[in-house]
Amino acid sequence: MKTTPAAPGGNAPEPRMYRVVADSIQTLIAAEGIQPGQRLPAERDLSARLGVSRASLREALIALELGGVVEVRSGSGVYVSALAGGASQAPEVGPGPFEVLAARRMIETEVAGIAAKMATDSAIDAILTAVLEMERDHEDRAGNEQADRNFHMALARATGNTALVGAVDYLWNQRGTLWHKLKEHFQTEELRKQTLIDHRNILAAIAAHDVAGARHAMRTHLERVTRTFSRA
Repeated sequence: MKTTPAAPGGNAPEPRMYRVVADSIQTLIAAEGIQPGQRLPAERDLSARLGVSRASLREALIALELGGVVEVRSGSGVYVSALAGGASQAPEVGPGPFEVLAARRMIETEVAGIAAKMATDSAIDAILTAVLEMERDHEDRAGNEQADRNFHMALARATGNTALVGAVDYLWNQRGTLWHKLKEHFQTEELRKQTLIDHRNILAAIAAHDVAGARHAMRTHLERVTRTFSRA
């Protein structure tokens, strides 16, 4: 069985926030006798009762779904799974999606600004190519996802800083099982269309070598993604 390495000095590592919240949800399910097939309280109520943000709650619920504890029914609510057993729990599946998004807002916002300052004509062409690929593959989810990654990696390469390329690549590699399950349930067509517009705005700012504009456009884009995935 895979174990999490101990922290330096022999201390156990701090559990991820979504695991802590997931444990609290399971305690609440047991304390209130919520049976398989029954609906959990609404996310707004759960968030208030547990004293956590909507984003942390949503990550925990998705993790519990992956562990077979609950079933998330988009547009209906969250239900205790008919398959849930006493040993079921939220698995440890890497950093939470909102943790990754927060890091991306910090790093990719600055990447966009540096790209606006440093981008060569060929670098701008590579960013444009990724935008066109994403628009072409709008209805092809796998192709669209790859083009989205290509866009952000092209921005990183436009900085001319290989350490930033590695940092952006690392962050995109953290978009694991939790992220994809979150997208499956909560991504909207409105967000997918707006992402294309956001990418065009980022490209325009970089092509104009508008550093502040590029930072603003990237921050706006990633904040939009965060809001969509965390709202009711």
